[in-house]
Amino acid sequence: MLGTTVLVVGGGPVGLTIAIDLAWRGIDVTVVELRAAGEPPNVKCNQVSARSMEIYRRLGLAKKLREGGLPADYPIDVVSSTSMTGIELSRLSFPSRNGRLAGEKALDSSWPTPEPSHRINQTYFEPILFAHAALQPRIRIINRTAFESYTQDEGGVVAQCRNLDTGETTPIACNFMIGCDGGASKIRKMIGGNFVGTPEIQRVQSTYIHAPALMKLLRGKPAWMYFTLNPRRCGTAIAIDGKDNWNIHNFLYNGEPTFDSIDRDWAIREILGVGPDFHYEIISKEDWMGRRLVSDKFRDRRVFICGDAGHIWIPAGGYGMNAGIADAADLAWMIAAVIGGWAQTGILDAYEAERQPITEQASQIITDVALKVMKQRREVPPEIEIPGPSGDEVRAKLGKQAHELEIGQQCAAGLNFGYFYNNSPIIAYDGEPHPGYSMTEFTSSTVPGCRAPHFWLSDRRSLYDALGPYYTVIRIDPVVDVSSMITAADRRGVPLFVLDVDAPEAKSLYARKLTLVRPDQHVAWRGDEAPNSPLELIDLLRGAAGTHMVT
Repeated sequence: MLGTTVLVVGGGPVGLTIAIDLAWRGIDVTVVELRAAGEPPNVKCNQVSARSMEIYRRLGLAKKLREGGLPADYPIDVVSSTSMTGIELSRLSFPSRNGRLAGEKALDSSWPTPEPSHRINQTYFEPILFAHAALQPRIRIINRTAFESYTQDEGGVVAQCRNLDTGETTPIACNFMIGCDGGASKIRKMIGGNFVGTPEIQRVQSTYIHAPALMKLLRGKPAWMYFTLNPRRCGTAIAIDGKDNWNIHNFLYNGEPTFDSIDRDWAIREILGVGPDFHYEIISKEDWMGRRLVSDKFRDRRVFICGDAGHIWIPAGGYGMNAGIADAADLAWMIAAVIGGWAQTGILDAYEAERQPITEQASQIITDVALKVMKQRREVPPEIEIPGPSGDEVRAKLGKQAHELEIGQQCAAGLNFGYFYNNSPIIAYDGEPHPGYSMTEFTSSTVPGCRAPHFWLSDRRSLYDALGPYYTVIRIDPVVDVSSMITAADRRGVPLFVLDVDAPEAKSLYARKLTLVRPDQHVAWRGDEAPNSPLELIDLLRGAAGTHMVT
């Protein structure tokens, strides 16, 4: 029998992220993964959100990730056009990697974050995570291994895992197990979780192609993503390597009930805007179904699920994988706190209480946008390709619609920074309502449960770089006495760091003189003075009390 503190089932981006986060916190982790080491992932998940990049910044991975993906000078523009080689309808301009470094302005330049989004396909992104995880002494990765079953009791979990090459089954004992085993998750089913929502919204023919002659046929500056609108076939083309390889999505319509309802080659050529003599090669076919499903359960005692195991939806705005990365960041510190001995197991109740409602909210917001995009695709008039004034009028109208839809998906500030936890057992609420948010809009706030507003310190460090690994009290008035909070934290063994800030921006963003921030940068409590019962607050933070207000 093998032993580990935490067993992670699934070595994709979410599983690797939670393993890296736990190891960063001093926890031993074993990851079991079906694929062989170095076996490439599917061509999906094309961007890492700003919120995810903030997480990778904390883990020391942001710079490595930004060096991967498209060529450094490749523009990250998003174009809507009649075909890839056809008439351009709208363009969202984003700087290349080098452009970002040089300070070029972008549509998301005003976002309050040290880490803007990064466009990188999973074929480049995941190997960077894997290489980093493989170097960590506290992480053991067992490839070509299938999870079969588990048992658990008050003492821990024992998982049965089978070597795919030898057929040998090995039990792995652990304190906690985390299922990051995808949408068909065996672990979700075993904990009694059921997907709830809409199981079928739209089928998508997805084809990864090698087309070295395509780039020279493009009109004007190349783009990272093309949304094609014509009356024959609408689709999406995504630059994978910025040279020869593209992922082509053909969105099937009503009345096209199977993935083979439409000739794949014909659809690809209509999306590209090329004739029958154009040569390309199919690297892989990765068809998928657009859904909106969220599990009604994220945990059974010592066993948890993260990522696609808990929620799947149409990845509008690139916010599929990134929700799973947020799951990982939320759960890792809570498990580490229990293993570290300063938190009680009650802290783990917060994971489902926080992430299940938020992923349900996100699924609704994202699906609403996806349905609007689907409606536009199904109503493309034939005049869009006609030369002259009548065609110009149609193209201008659809271009404006496409621009509005795409700016919402590509600049999803609300999904990154606006969500909040409003029913957590480890957050001390003070009665003030949380500000609303949408896909694109949000209001920075220190209402408990919200993401702590970011600002740059007077020494030009990011606020997030200055936070402690667990709880941090941000104090904007050094006169306020926090010694009682420190004493209470010491008494319970809770890591608590005090950060005094004098940046002028802090006073406009932080409504109280004291703001207690969690390891995942969400606000846990705030006040103008230390609470009357600091030990009561500390007990709440470590999962030893119920949800209530602390004064």
